[in-house]
Amino acid sequence: MSDFPSPPPVSQDRRFVLGQHLSLSILASGEETGGRHDISDVTLPPGSGTPLHLHTGYEERIWVVEGALTVWSGADAYTLRPGDFYRVPMNTPHTIKAGSDGARTLTITSPARFAELIRRTGTPAHLATAETEWDLKLFQAVTEEFGDVILGPPGATPASLGADSQVSPGSSGPADRRPGSGQRRVGGGR
Repeated sequence: MSDFPSPPPVSQDRRFVLGQHLSLSILASGEETGGRHDISDVTLPPGSGTPLHLHTGYEERIWVVEGALTVWSGADAYTLRPGDFYRVPMNTPHTIKAGSDGARTLTITSPARFAELIRRTGTPAHLATAETEWDLKLFQAVTEEFGDVILGPPGATPASLGADSQVSPGSSGPADRRPGSGQRRVGGGR
């Protein structure tokens, strides 16, 4: 072990919430990376999920730090556990849902978009209360500006779109994900 100090905590101006749906700390912003990518530390409460959607302007990468997160993406459906990683290619219908203990992830988008979306539509965490609500109209407007498309409500999966949704446009197949010891295909098996 070394005697080096721990890095400073994430500053207050980089921490946001979307109502009671998620909390996020921006670890690296698009401004800091020349727009190439962003990295966010995201915490989802138990059972929290997203609407079925796709991104036309960026890829999303998810690495689970704590808890469990089920990802439905194109034809794939996996439950990710700590150490598991999954890549959602652009233009791929997908949704996620936190497990019964919630989930904490590192979310990376390239080019950078997600951290800016939450910065513009979320509430600064230090101002949030138990009554803080998610401004869905503002969120919808900014997601549309970024080229995101909402395809269905929370709980809908790509399979609900029909057979055409089962192929992930731009996917290069199994190399797009790194199976970890805890990653399981939803419904059993690997």
